[in-house]
Amino acid sequence: MALHQFTLEADWPGGRNEVGTITASNLQTAISIPPEMDGPGIGTNPDEMLLGAAATCYLISAAAMIERADLPLQHISLRSIGEVDVTKGVFTYKRIIHQPVVILKQEATTRQLRQLEKIINQAEASCMISRALRGNVNIELEANLSIAREEDA
Repeated sequence: MALHQFTLEADWPGGRNEVGTITASNLQTAISIPPEMDGPGIGTNPDEMLLGAAATCYLISAAAMIERADLPLQHISLRSIGEVDVTKGVFTYKRIIHQPVVILKQEATTRQLRQLEKIINQAEASCMISRALRGNVNIELEANLSIAREEDA
C-alpha cells in the first residue's frame, strides 16, 4: 500500500469578510467568501475549490484512460458547473455537472467513438474525488463526443 500525503497551509486574519491565503506545494492564492454568499469575492473559495478538485480529477482520469486505450485524441476540454443550495440558511453542495468535449482525430472509427463514450463514463466513476463525494454530491455528465471532420483537421 502506498500512502500519499498532501499538505496545505491556511492563514485567516479574522472575521467572516476577511481575506485569507492558502499555500500548497503548487498552489498559492487568496481565499474569501464568494460574493454570491455576501462575501468580498477575493481569490477563490471552498465552493470553487471543491468544483476544481472534482473537475481536474475527472479530466486527468479521462485523459489517462483515453491514452491507455490508445484512442486517437485530437482535443479534450471540460466545463464544470457546481450547484449549491441554500435552504433556511443551510448551504449544501447539491450537484456537479461535468461537460467534457472530446474530439477524436479524423481517422478514428465509430467503434473507437463508442469506446470513448464508455471511457468518459468510467472516468467519473474511477476518479478519487468523485468517489469521495459519492452519496453527498450528485455528479452528472453532459458529454459532447465526436470525430473530427476533414475541415477540423
